[in-house]
Amino acid sequence: MEEHAIYTKAESVRNVLRYISLFKDTIIVIHIDEDIIESHLFSSHIRDIAYLHQAGLKVVIVPGAKNKIDAMLSQAGLSWKTDSNIRIADDDAMPLIKMAAFDVSNKVMTQLAKEKLTAVIGNWVQARSKGVIGGVDYHTAGEIDKIDTNALTSILNDGFIPIFPCIGWNINGKPFNISSQALAAELAVRLSANKLFFLSSSTPLEAAFWKTELSYTSDGFIPALNVDELKAFIKKNGKELSKNQKLNSQLQLALYACSNTVSRAHIVDGLEDGALLYEIYSDLGSGTMIYKSDYGQLRHMKAEDIPLVLSLMRPFVKQGILLPRTEQMLSAGLADYIVYELDGGIKACAALHTYETKPRQAEISAVAVDQEYSHMGIGPKLVEHLIEEAKADGIAEVFILTTQTSDWFEKLGFSLSSVDTLPEERRAIWTPERGSKVYRKTI
Repeated sequence: MEEHAIYTKAESVRNVLRYISLFKDTIIVIHIDEDIIESHLFSSHIRDIAYLHQAGLKVVIVPGAKNKIDAMLSQAGLSWKTDSNIRIADDDAMPLIKMAAFDVSNKVMTQLAKEKLTAVIGNWVQARSKGVIGGVDYHTAGEIDKIDTNALTSILNDGFIPIFPCIGWNINGKPFNISSQALAAELAVRLSANKLFFLSSSTPLEAAFWKTELSYTSDGFIPALNVDELKAFIKKNGKELSKNQKLNSQLQLALYACSNTVSRAHIVDGLEDGALLYEIYSDLGSGTMIYKSDYGQLRHMKAEDIPLVLSLMRPFVKQGILLPRTEQMLSAGLADYIVYELDGGIKACAALHTYETKPRQAEISAVAVDQEYSHMGIGPKLVEHLIEEAKADGIAEVFILTTQTSDWFEKLGFSLSSVDTLPEERRAIWTPERGSKVYRKTI
């Protein structure tokens, strides 16, 4: 088996173990789209939710009920309309709306019971009438007023899974129909959830269909955006997003949640089996994640990173792209190395070695990016960061030695140079057998 394949399999296992530890005892709110509840994958997703619960995550579920409500109102011959994705129906429709919402919640609870999990459906949401806005009477539509978070915290701590129908009651006990997606986002904010999920029939953001310069995976999907990038994305793609109300709503609610107390929001393709587990227990996931600022970061290498960095380098050493390095070598040059960390995992590394020549020079070396992340622009970020470090240190030129990546460095502005231009100390360890080419950049 190839070295990289072994490394990839080992990293997959490490990722799962790392994320199990990272997310244990955290709260996640999952909105399940009505199309997913009606799909053949619904039972599979519920089984995955059971695995998450067994792994120590505290799960809150908000099922969508639009299709069920539509069907029951149509069967009864009652009409309704929508305005800004909000259902407007007369008061005589409310009993059926409530019945449909609770029927869907009971379906979720029954499926969880098959997985030997105890779920509870409750009236923890206080709502108020949406009222009349711009001359439009919203009748049975409501807005969230209060959520009994104290009761919910106790329920979650006792190991139960709360299920929220898309209904809220005012202080006089009158029910209102509220948006299930908005309810999921508000729950996540008020519970300070670690994650908000939209398990949806909408596919994650595919770069080819949108105006964006964001990095994307080898499959063409945008894996993650921070809140500032999402604001810019929404502004740039507002016209196209208006044609997809469900996705537009999810993005707006994700922005709201992550601009408040929620760490991350995820839009996940519910028509993909295992999407929830893969999104939580892998770095790139299967959907699009919106986050604050703690997803991926460049930082200097620490001593405890060395085993992970050596594992990252190993496939590139095997291919002859990198020179072999030992733990002792990395430890001795610790201050020279930077890494790209993703949720505690090391996905890329590089080093900057300074030579006290006249004028002073610096070498960028040991550039390695996990191949699964090679489409995300991490490599150029590493090089740019090291160039800025060299500039700050008063260095005018940086160079690299390469055998197989000259095209990549040329794209970054490096030009072919001569071995004779190397600092004497570095030239002494250059070998004609390896035949590395020298590329240089003035900064």
